[in-house]
Amino acid sequence: MDQKKEVLNHEGKSFKNIAFSEKESRSREFENCSFLNCDFSNGNLIACKFVDCVFTNCNMSNTKLNQCLLNNVIFQSCKLLGVDFSNCSDFLFIVKFNNCVLDYCSFIKRKMSKTSFDGSSMKSADFSGSDLTRSVFSNTDLTNTIFNKTNLKEADFSTAENYIIDPEMNNVRKAKFSITGLGGLLNKYDIIIK
Repeated sequence: MDQKKEVLNHEGKSFKNIAFSEKESRSREFENCSFLNCDFSNGNLIACKFVDCVFTNCNMSNTKLNQCLLNNVIFQSCKLLGVDFSNCSDFLFIVKFNNCVLDYCSFIKRKMSKTSFDGSSMKSADFSGSDLTRSVFSNTDLTNTIFNKTNLKEADFSTAENYIIDPEMNNVRKAKFSITGLGGLLNKYDIIIK
């Protein structure tokens, strides 16, 4: 019986308006691919590899990324509500986020130095135990985001807003903060800053 095999490796392809919501995909590889207006919400990606890929205006809310490799992956104007990035492969984890919604995402114990979060919403995200050395949070809303035993050495929060970071519980050596954001560093002292 001759059955057509499903393609597992994709290189240099563009995927547009693909509805992948609530589906499962295993061990697929994507290199230098672009995804535009695709819906992966509530999907389950297992051991998939994304290398040099760009996701634009995609819905990945509550997508499971079990042991997925994300190497040099850019997310632009994507909705990533509740994604647990701590389940991704540790190997070559390099991501960038521009104008994304990352509310309720988890990055627990994730090594992601030099990561760029630009113009994004990261309400109630969790960076406990993560390494964010030299990461940049440009114009990013960090309302209720958790930083606990997080390495924030040389990270840039100068244009971020609504963060609360305890300098005694996190490494903030040479991190950049704006004067208007100092309240977020002194929050636990219950003092009034004018």
